[in-house]
Amino acid sequence: MNHSAHRKVLISGASIAGPSLAYWLNRYGFEVTVVEKASTIRSGGYPIDIRGTARDVADRMELLPRLREAHVDTSKLSFVDADGSLVGSVRPEAITGGTEGLDLEVRRGDLADALYDPVRDQAEFMFNDSIATLDDRGDRVEVTFDSGAHRTFDLVIGADGLHSHTRRLVFGPEEQFHRYLGHTFAGFTLPNDLGLAHEAVIWNAPGRAAVLYAHEPSDPVHGFLVFRREEPPFDAFRDPGAQRDLVASTFPERTWHIPRLVAAMREADDLFFDIVSQIHMPTWARGRVALVGDAAHATSFLSGQGSSVALVSAYILAGELATHADHTDAFAAYERTARSFAEQNQALATSGGTVMIPGTRDMLDARNEALRNPAALTGAEFRAVNTGLVLPDYGHAE
Repeated sequence: MNHSAHRKVLISGASIAGPSLAYWLNRYGFEVTVVEKASTIRSGGYPIDIRGTARDVADRMELLPRLREAHVDTSKLSFVDADGSLVGSVRPEAITGGTEGLDLEVRRGDLADALYDPVRDQAEFMFNDSIATLDDRGDRVEVTFDSGAHRTFDLVIGADGLHSHTRRLVFGPEEQFHRYLGHTFAGFTLPNDLGLAHEAVIWNAPGRAAVLYAHEPSDPVHGFLVFRREEPPFDAFRDPGAQRDLVASTFPERTWHIPRLVAAMREADDLFFDIVSQIHMPTWARGRVALVGDAAHATSFLSGQGSSVALVSAYILAGELATHADHTDAFAAYERTARSFAEQNQALATSGGTVMIPGTRDMLDARNEALRNPAALTGAEFRAVNTGLVLPDYGHAE
């Protein structure tokens, strides 16, 4: 039974989870508003994977033809040692546990556009704005926006990412939910002067990785410099110069393409600096407010599953809201159904990190030995998690 009548829902965030949730809620007949602090749907970004259960969600959204057209199709991951010598090359599926020919890899902006287009005229989108205050009155939520507008909603859903403002307003400071995974990274783009195409090359030393990730030969290359650090570099977060100095000092090598990557990082106008971290919460809902995607259960990029989990959890949240008359029951059912899947994907970040960023020389040697015998790499652990949830069927959507 559909219980959407006269239910107005505000979604904060228009990245991946937000438009996904808006799509499903709209199909179930909810009145949906999405508020996004950016001026439009954000384009660009490195490719993200859609596999297993998340691919089933995309199929139910009838997005597979469009996503296949946008498929990047990385065909090779090559690993080199500290001196730049090749250790081995494998298909991505050998590590991710995906299925060749079925998995989709699309630029983040292409996925965001594909999610936004079917609902852009069906839901209300408020760009260049964000939630200033929330007042859960028990029977409704009073919301004031930064623009000064004041609105009333039945439910508010935070889909505003790892550093969710909605979560902070309702559940308190991020620190109590934030789990640092011991790595810091810098991401940026640089010219593709190396002729790389549909591949990634990963340089490793214990606790560090440098990555060149290429799409088409005519596109810029994505560069990543990732390193282990016991304590988060809080002092650098508000100082771009300190960020660049910290990263450069951590990669002093004059081998392989390290000097080129460091120089590009120093000059990049699109530098993204952050720590590798997750969000762990005892509950994803309080009163008439709930969280979805990274706001509720960020998995970190080491899992390779953040966007996939966002697609799945948004589908489940919408379905439970549509099939329960009471939002408290719906939120509880949402957590019962999605929490195990999210937590299993979070656990992949540790095992995945040992492949991409082995922490010690022994771990690096063991990883390299496995790469020299690629038949032994099956990605079985990842595959079991990627497909670890059978999507519920919530019945007819309007």
